[in-house]
Amino acid sequence: MTKVSSSTDRPKARRQQIIDVAADLFAERGYHGVSITDIGAALGLSGPALYKHFASKDALLAEMLVGISERLLDEGERRYAATVEQGCEAALSALIAWHIEFALNYPSLITVQFRDLANLNDADRNKVRRLQRRYVERWVGVIVSAVPTDQDHARAAAHATFALINSTPHSARLGRDEMAALLHRMALAAIHAAADRR
Repeated sequence: MTKVSSSTDRPKARRQQIIDVAADLFAERGYHGVSITDIGAALGLSGPALYKHFASKDALLAEMLVGISERLLDEGERRYAATVEQGCEAALSALIAWHIEFALNYPSLITVQFRDLANLNDADRNKVRRLQRRYVERWVGVIVSAVPTDQDHARAAAHATFALINSTPHSARLGRDEMAALLHRMALAAIHAAADRR
């Protein structure tokens, strides 16, 4: 049976569609190179029609980037909770797999987050940073448990691993499954290389 979407689902779906299209345009042309009119045209709408969904282009970018950070954190926590009883290596593997999945599914969002975070207002940028710190600290706790290292090395390893995985908008030159497997092997190797060998 086909699920009939409710009247409250439709505006949410439309907002997400606008975010997805805007992310592709921002990634291609840069935030300042895209107008509300451009986004509307890509959706088959007039630019002013978008103002029914977002008050401004700034508000659209804010929802996009805050949403990325919330999604990474929420799903990261869910996957951690689902695997932590299997041991630290299972939890680490689950976090890596989730970040790879996100990067391969949403390369435009990765590009926009990296390039356009500075275009957010202070309040939204600080919210993104707080969410990002919580996500990083979940990784740090798992890395410290899986690898004999301290928090500083674990934090550096987490950021380096993100950089590796987040390079996929430029480096994904294999089939999806093959690329995901390669990134997973490389990420695990990089994190275990952070072991304190002093």
